[in-house]
Amino acid sequence: MAKKTVQKKKSQNKLSLFWETIKKERAKFLIGVCLAFIGAYILLAGISFFVTGAADQSKVENKFFLDLISHKQQISNWTGVAGAFAAERLINQWFGIFSLLIPVYFIFMGLKLMRVLNISAIRSFLLFTFALIWGSITSAFALSRLFPDSHIIWGGAHGQYIERLLEAALGLPGTIMVILLLLIIFLIITKKASMEFFRGLFKNPLKLNTGALPEPEYEDEKIEEESGKEKKNWFAFLKRKKKEEPEIDEKESDFLPPITQVYKPKREQSLKVDEGFEIVVPKDEEFVAPVKKIPTEVEPEDETQGAVQDILPEGEEMEEYDPTKDLSNFHFPSTDLLKVYDTTGKGVDMNEQNANKSKIITTLQNYGIEITSIKATVGPTITLYEIVPKAGVRISKIRNLEDDIALSLSALGIRIIAPMPGKGTIGIEVPNKDPQIVSMQSVIASRKFQECTFDLPVALGKTITNEIFMFDLCKMPHLLVAGATGQGKSVGLNAIITSLLYKKHPAEMKMILVDPKMVEFNIYSRIEKHYLAKLPDAEKAIITDVTKVTQTLNSLTKEMDDRYELLMNAGVRNIKEYNEKFRKRRLNPLKGHRFLPYLVIIIDEFGDLIMTAGKEIEMPIARIAQKARAVGMHMVIATQRPTTNIITGTIKANFPARMAFRVTSQIDSRTILDMSGANQLIGRGDMLFSQGSDLVRIQCAFVDTPEVEGISRYIGEQQGYSQAFELPEYVGEASEDKIGNIDLNDRDPLFDEAARLIVVHQQGSTSLIQRKFSIGYNRAGRLMDQLEAAGIVGPTQGSKPRDVLVQDEYSLEQRLNSFQ
Repeated sequence: MAKKTVQKKKSQNKLSLFWETIKKERAKFLIGVCLAFIGAYILLAGISFFVTGAADQSKVENKFFLDLISHKQQISNWTGVAGAFAAERLINQWFGIFSLLIPVYFIFMGLKLMRVLNISAIRSFLLFTFALIWGSITSAFALSRLFPDSHIIWGGAHGQYIERLLEAALGLPGTIMVILLLLIIFLIITKKASMEFFRGLFKNPLKLNTGALPEPEYEDEKIEEESGKEKKNWFAFLKRKKKEEPEIDEKESDFLPPITQVYKPKREQSLKVDEGFEIVVPKDEEFVAPVKKIPTEVEPEDETQGAVQDILPEGEEMEEYDPTKDLSNFHFPSTDLLKVYDTTGKGVDMNEQNANKSKIITTLQNYGIEITSIKATVGPTITLYEIVPKAGVRISKIRNLEDDIALSLSALGIRIIAPMPGKGTIGIEVPNKDPQIVSMQSVIASRKFQECTFDLPVALGKTITNEIFMFDLCKMPHLLVAGATGQGKSVGLNAIITSLLYKKHPAEMKMILVDPKMVEFNIYSRIEKHYLAKLPDAEKAIITDVTKVTQTLNSLTKEMDDRYELLMNAGVRNIKEYNEKFRKRRLNPLKGHRFLPYLVIIIDEFGDLIMTAGKEIEMPIARIAQKARAVGMHMVIATQRPTTNIITGTIKANFPARMAFRVTSQIDSRTILDMSGANQLIGRGDMLFSQGSDLVRIQCAFVDTPEVEGISRYIGEQQGYSQAFELPEYVGEASEDKIGNIDLNDRDPLFDEAARLIVVHQQGSTSLIQRKFSIGYNRAGRLMDQLEAAGIVGPTQGSKPRDVLVQDEYSLEQRLNSFQ
């Protein structure tokens, strides 16, 4: 007990000694200097973030501070890794641009401890705290709307969350009122004179016809002497304000009677930097907006415009048409439905990189090839080594060493890009020993996807440089997907569908899903009344029957022709112009005009369809691929057999965008991409994307079946349309004419025997007739057509036997006797 008492007294003495040291003048001064310098450093880092934040964002975001230091990444921020990390956390993840008040507060507190400033610490803390919170919410509300494409989250994660909560609960006007109310309360609490100012403001509202603030009238006898002085200060301020303002400002000009008023909004212009990537650049563009409708010369009137204009009173305009109004309460799926994979501890393995680097150099030197430099770019599954050979070294010599380099690295397979497009280097792609999973959550939650303005955005995964790879399906305009079984093809299709579901409203896009395997797309049957389209008489929206596929594709060609007719009548060239015109109510629905959603046709196992239906499938697909881009119809077809009889020249010519997963041979790679490379991939979502001549290697984002089920369930539980989007009905005139033209009075001599054979075996097969009667295919086919016309067998079902409509021989004899 005595020992414990002695130890307790010693610890208390050390604590009291520490506090006494802190209270000393010198210690306070030193702490103040440290606080001021820390605040200045963070403030400088925050200012640099506005200039260099976009370049550093992908390197700093979702990374630990120690990882950033150990990896030695090049940071553009003026204050280095620590400053870039602190600025990213403060501005984007905390309170937005008002987070700069935190280092300013540190500076003030430092100056207070140094006795340079004499301010109240508690009062300053309360003032800075309110400004921090209020400014965060206000920035998220105002600046995020003015500059939506910036790398800066203006209100930070805090302001963004509170602002969305307020807007969801109170609406836009309510949010504005709350922000103004908080400001007024703050001013009244902190400044006594502001109460008199607002009292006078409410007594005499702003005089809009003069553009100046009124002078509030006060009763001098009722005001104390101190408040009278403050009142005079306010009068002086208001008078100075009145002198500084011009006679007519922008507010006043709204009440004058000019014919037009010119605005200069910032409109977005998409500049294509690299394939699949776009940077949205604000561009000032002048346009004239009418303020008051004044009769002018009569313009040539559209046939589609008259009925709408007749019902409008002169000088009034109708509200724009909103296609999403029927499902105005529809909520897009949240990223919480997607799985987050733990990638901690799976950073860059420097030992592995250095070992591979030395092995590549040694292997090249063994064959007499010297290089001047080597650079490594580490991706999720692949590391790209860029080498610069010495002058005089032939590129073909390095390309021929592909297998030798793979042997020295003990790699699954490498790919040599000689030369790298647009660079003076040769690329060697080497698989990582510990590959990372690229989750769909990391792709969908990225700022690039959330803020993109594509018409049909598709996020596939990440490139070798860890950049999110996206493209606009409208600009492709069709996509061919190929790869061997089990290499990630179905996951890639699910990634495409998931991207579209996260960005497009059900009124803006419909999908036609063709699934010969019957199990791949069945998971999307829940969203039938939201996103899917089908034939009027179809039971299910997911198409699995080959005959239904043919009818659906022919129906889509009819839909395409109908849409082109609507575009012609509207005098526009593409679906975007047409829908814009329809939104502004310049097209008359009574004359057949309607809002046109995008149609995305996704066909899995295309090889199986070609084998069973052949030209019946290929011809409508070729027509849609050639013409349907302008009317908003886009195709994605996938096959695991990329042979020339499946992917024909007609199809390849109209599918410029290709996705190639791993294939078994170089011939298959050339069939898909027109070049080798797909046979050197490592599988499990590793793929090459081609849009023209250049190839981009991508690790496809992984979206698992439970994630897709969760998304489908989330959408399916919401209110949908009364039925799926109906495609126009297609009647196969050619087949009806063929059967109708068959003369049963001119039957084949083997007709009766063939009928008995079919009924006995209960199998409507042309090959059965061939074998039993030893006749050719043409004659057997004519016999089968006659049996169909006689009502003995049903129509063709692709590769399946026809249904036998007569069940027994007695019924057959009665039918045959009726033909005598």
